[in-house]
Parts: sequence; structure tokens; C-alpha cells
Amino acid sequence: MMPPQEAMTESEKRRDLTPEELSWLRLHLTPGLGRKGIIRLVERFGSVEAILDASPSAWTAEAGIRPSVAAARHPFASDAVEQARLCLEKFSTRILTLWDEDRYPARLRQIPDPPAILYLRGQLPQGPSLAVVGARKASTAGRRLTADLCSELASRGVAIVSGLARGIDTAAHEGALAAEGLTLAVLGCGIDRIYPPENSRLFHRIAAEGGILSEYPPGTPPAPGHFPGRNRIISGLCQGVLIVEAAKGSGSLITAEFALEQGREVFAVPGPVYSATSGGVNRLIKDGAHVVTEVNDILPVLWPGAPTRQQQKKQDLLVANLSGPALQLYQILGAEPLHVDELARKSGLTPMELSAILLHLELQGGVEQLPGSRYMRRLRP
Repeated sequence: MMPPQEAMTESEKRRDLTPEELSWLRLHLTPGLGRKGIIRLVERFGSVEAILDASPSAWTAEAGIRPSVAAARHPFASDAVEQARLCLEKFSTRILTLWDEDRYPARLRQIPDPPAILYLRGQLPQGPSLAVVGARKASTAGRRLTADLCSELASRGVAIVSGLARGIDTAAHEGALAAEGLTLAVLGCGIDRIYPPENSRLFHRIAAEGGILSEYPPGTPPAPGHFPGRNRIISGLCQGVLIVEAAKGSGSLITAEFALEQGREVFAVPGPVYSATSGGVNRLIKDGAHVVTEVNDILPVLWPGAPTRQQQKKQDLLVANLSGPALQLYQILGAEPLHVDELARKSGLTPMELSAILLHLELQGGVEQLPGSRYMRRLRP
């Protein structure tokens, strides 16, 4: 199932799947059962356990699943399920479902066609995030600008989300990592596959320092039909999408279309009129995309209160002086206000502990309290 170059990074520790995760895996591995079928089954039976307890004829009669698909589901002890389980556990992969209120990405849940099941290695962005995509055959200047922009954004706490493809995607991930920021790679294949293969080292670094995400079960090879669906996830996870170098009809423009359908802001770097990779981005700009030549073309649109370089240095100093639960809580907080109950749920702190730490962070200038018992990271300390 796994290519020979795949290996576990030092920071990844083996994690056993929970019984519920194993049930979702078994369901997801049913040949011919897609996202819509899974959603219909959950709507009818209510839980993954009830779905698997139901007979094949019940799947067909009550959820409209084709008889051949309903009869094809794997038993728990099947080789396919066991092989996939071992793969996911080896790489400490978590399974997130659309019905998981706490762990499933909130922004992604809001798009018209959210994935039913996700596989995650590493971590998801919790605060501001920007999707960055573009040409695979990118120019040297385009790759350099992308890396510089993403490095600057990452240094200011913006997570960079891209697709691990050649060219602009690679430069986006590398720029974020160079600033020791968070980056997430969304794949058009299984979580255990590295595509393109020359990005093996980058893949492992992202898995160790950021996150790898896929809606496809382990072992799924990269296929052309998977990448448009991958693109809707990239844009759906973020507040905006930046396109750098894209020809007319390129896959990057599909991401821009998804972004517009999802109500996200679209940004584009203009290019030379006669360049093959400028047609798409220049058309986006004509159609109303925000023109980008520097980070300050993005921040005021998406995050008006984003800190300057000097203010970011103050935030970095604050983080350096935090540890334990205080650091954990500060990392949970972002530019979007969170209710104190949600903070308690995400942090696992008691109300008394939470109150004391929030007060300490307020006095340190790192947290701002808003009406309605909501808190957010202070962007201008």
C-alpha cells in the first residue's frame, strides 16, 4: 500500500484508532460508496455503528444505496480494513467526520459540499489561514515571490494551505516552513502516498511541523479526477485564496471558482501579458480579484487588525514567556472570537483554571475579552 520512501517522522508517534474511527474506516472502504452515500446513510441510521449493524437490504431500501455496493462492505477483520488500519496507526492519523462537532474544521463544514470523512496527519490551522496555489511550471520569479509572501504571512500567524504540487504549491509550503509557521498540505491521494515523489522530503517536514490532510482512504493513488475535489477543500479551509501564475483553464482557476462559490476572497498576482502563465491570473484581476504584489495587499482585506512587524515581535516575545496550559490556550485563540465554553472544551481546562489563565494573558496584553464571554488573541499588543 505504501511507497518504499514512506517513513514515519521522529515527531510522529504511533496512535491507535478508536473503535468509532475504525468503524468509519470500514464504512469508507466500502467499494463504490461515495460521500453522498455516506451522508444518506448517516441521515437515515444516525450513527456509524447503526449503519454497520443494518443489513445490506436496509441500506438499499432506506438509504437508496445500490444493492451491489451494500453487499460489498468489508467485515472488520478483512485484509483491506486491517491493512488500512495499520497504515493509519503507524502514522498517527486521526479520522475526522462531518458529524464531529469538536474536531471537524468549522469553515470547511460551511461549504456546499463538505467532505464526509477526512484523514489528518499532524495539525489543522486553528486561526487565520490563506490558500496559495498556482502554476506547476512556475517561473523562478513566481516561486520566489510566493515563498517570500508565504514566509511573511506565516511569521504573522497566518497558516498557509496548499496542495503539495510542483511549482507554486511547493514554494508556498517552503516559505511558511522557512518562517517556522504552520502549513497544511491537502492531497489528491491517500494520506500514505507522496505525490509528486520529488516532494518526499517536503512531505515529511510538513507532516512533522504542520499537517497533511486528505479525504481519500489510505492506498488511494493520485488520479486526475481527485484534484478538483482536493481544490474545494483547500479553498474551503481558508478565508481567502491567492493565485500566483495560472494559465487560462488551469486547475488553480478551479480553486478560485470554488472560493467564489464558498464566499471566500480571491487574490491574484498580475503577470506579464505575453506569459503563458499570466492569462488566468490577469483574467481574475479583470473580474474583480484583489491585486497582490506584497503582503499588505492581503492583510487589510482579510485581517484588518493584523500586527505590524514590530507588533509581531512583541507577540513572539509573549509566546516565548508562556508554557504549559497558558501556551496551549494562547495557541487555541486566534483572530476569530471564541466563547469561553468553547475554549474550555478545546483546552480541557476547568472553569477556574481557564479564568485564571485568561486573566493572566489579558494582563500580559495577549488576549482581548469581548462582549458575551468571548475571547480572541489581541492582534495589537
